[in-house]
Amino acid sequence: MDKTSLEDGKRPGWLRRLAPVAVLLALLIAFFAFGLDRYFTFESLKSHRVELQAFVARNLVLAILLYVMGYAVLTAASLPIATLVTLVGGFLFGAVAGAALTVVGATAGATVVFLIARTAFGDALRLRARPYIGRMEEGFARNAWSYMLFLRLMPIFPFFAVNIVPAFLGVKTRIYVVTTFIGIIPGTAVFNIVGAGLGSIFDSGEAFTLSSVVTPEIVIGLAGLALLALAPAVLRHCRGRHSPTSRQPVSRLKGD
Repeated sequence: MDKTSLEDGKRPGWLRRLAPVAVLLALLIAFFAFGLDRYFTFESLKSHRVELQAFVARNLVLAILLYVMGYAVLTAASLPIATLVTLVGGFLFGAVAGAALTVVGATAGATVVFLIARTAFGDALRLRARPYIGRMEEGFARNAWSYMLFLRLMPIFPFFAVNIVPAFLGVKTRIYVVTTFIGIIPGTAVFNIVGAGLGSIFDSGEAFTLSSVVTPEIVIGLAGLALLALAPAVLRHCRGRHSPTSRQPVSRLKGD
């Protein structure tokens, strides 16, 4: 078999791997190209709240399915409307149910991105970057649970970046899914609690902005949880440094 036929045989495989990436990019581009972003605003929610509540009351199961699937899609495509839609979840389904549905949808969407990134680019990038990220990959593998929870809980890390970076560091799917599910619960709960109280804000006519939800107290609280998640990794590192096996034997002088 000549070189040309080998390359032709590899091409369909690469096309199949990149097809999901193209779909997600197409969704992101279409979202802005068709001006859909103008419908996902706080004012739009305020104007259509009665219709939305009526739809949920008449079609609860369908509304739940649409919300979870829609949240998974917006997470996978990295659409910049997650904060508003999270508030909508609390507003329509209540703080507890809204948070639960949001966590399920976000975890599903994040897992899709993770699997696509690992399938399309992960192995190739890991092989090429191993000389540079080898030690980082080993450290991440030893403390994957702690590091993943830290990344999910720390509010300064972009959600999209945390979705794909673990794919390049060899994180197992099971660890990724579980830590994503657990790690996004606190932040999601905060936004859903606020969303559940939007009705009273609408009725009072008070001014409200999405940026007002993230207060310094909330950021500090999430950062504290993130640092707490690192505790097992720190303890493991300290024990490794002070264990007898980690100490280098002292060589004796020839005269001894």
